Amino acid sequence: MISPDGGKGGGLRRFKPGVVPTVHLLCAALLWSGAGIFLLVRGIILLKNDEYVWLIGAGVLLGLIKSRMILDRVARDGVARIAGFTGTICIGAVYSWKTWLLVLAMMVFGIALRRLQVTPLLVGGICVAVGSALVYSSRFAWEALRVSRKGD
Repeated sequence: MISPDGGKGGGLRRFKPGVVPTVHLLCAALLWSGAGIFLLVRGIILLKNDEYVWLIGAGVLLGLIKSRMILDRVARDGVARIAGFTGTICIGAVYSWKTWLLVLAMMVFGIALRRLQVTPLLVGGICVAVGSALVYSSRFAWEALRVSRKGD
C-alpha cells in the first residue's frame, strides 16, 4: 500500500517549515527586536508632548529592570533550547510553548489596555517599558547568532 505522501516518507511532515538552528536564532532576535522597536515607537509617539517626555526615560528604566529580572532569563533559556537543536526543526519551535503563552498574554494585555481606553500616558509608558525590555533582552539571541555565524 502506498502512503498518503506518495511513498516519499513523512506524511504531513513534508509541509512542516523546518529550518536550521541559525535561522531560529535569527527569527528570535528579529522577533524580540522588532516587537520591541514597534512598542518603543508607539510609546514615544504617545508621550511626545514635552510635558510628558520624562515618562520615556522612566519607561526605559523600568524596561531595563524588567529585562534583567524577567526577560533575560526567558531569552537565555530560548537561546539554550535552540543551541540543542540538530538538523531542521519546525520554525515555530523558535520559542517554547511557555514563551508562546507569554507572548500571547502580553498581546492580550496590550489589546485590553487599548479597549479599556486607559489614559495614553499609561499606555505610552507601558509600551516604552515593554519595548525597551524586549530590545535589551534580544541581545542574547543576537550574540548567539553572531557566535554561530563565526563557526560557519
